[in-house]
Amino acid sequence: MAIEKKGELIKRDIIKKRDDLEWEEVKCEHIVRDEWIDIRRQAFRFPDGTVFEPFYSYSRRNYVVIVASDTEGNYLCVRQYRQGIRTVTTEFPAGGMERTDGKEYGAGGDDAVSEDALIAAKRELLEETGYESDEWTFLLSIPSNATIADNYAYVFRAENCRKVSGQKLDDTEFLNVELHTGKELEEMIYSGDFQQSVHVMAWLLANRAERYDN
Repeated sequence: MAIEKKGELIKRDIIKKRDDLEWEEVKCEHIVRDEWIDIRRQAFRFPDGTVFEPFYSYSRRNYVVIVASDTEGNYLCVRQYRQGIRTVTTEFPAGGMERTDGKEYGAGGDDAVSEDALIAAKRELLEETGYESDEWTFLLSIPSNATIADNYAYVFRAENCRKVSGQKLDDTEFLNVELHTGKELEEMIYSGDFQQSVHVMAWLLANRAERYDN
């Protein structure tokens, strides 16, 4: 009994120390806040009581990433320009989850106004590639960039995809569909030609899930 009680005290102490690491926001200025994005300049109080600024963060809507393969085992990828790194990238189909409030941003916990993740994944796969699947597996939801952003990526696996239509792209989307083998994807990742970090994580998760299923 005494050992159990001591163990509980240690556990509570660990939890308390974890809680003590939290920062307190003491000031927030919205530098840009429109229908597209919310960029903030913030000041935080550290656990030792000191206040530091500036910290910058932004809010964008949640999005989905789909590791999709066709009936031949080839993986569906898209090629498109990414202005952040100013290059054309190869990546998996992906896109933002629609919101009923019409905004392009919102905190990760805004589920009440955000499209269901699976519905969004099916829609994005069809719009970007013209493919559909009846075999979906949810792999993970994870912050897209916990240091500076509050949105989440929802990662799915779609198997035995089949072509049912052409692309239905938004006005700002210009992308081509490519099919790649698993070996080609591995080579692109390690050569730096598959450059979206969350998409690389999605590939590793999908492969891990497949190994466990077998």
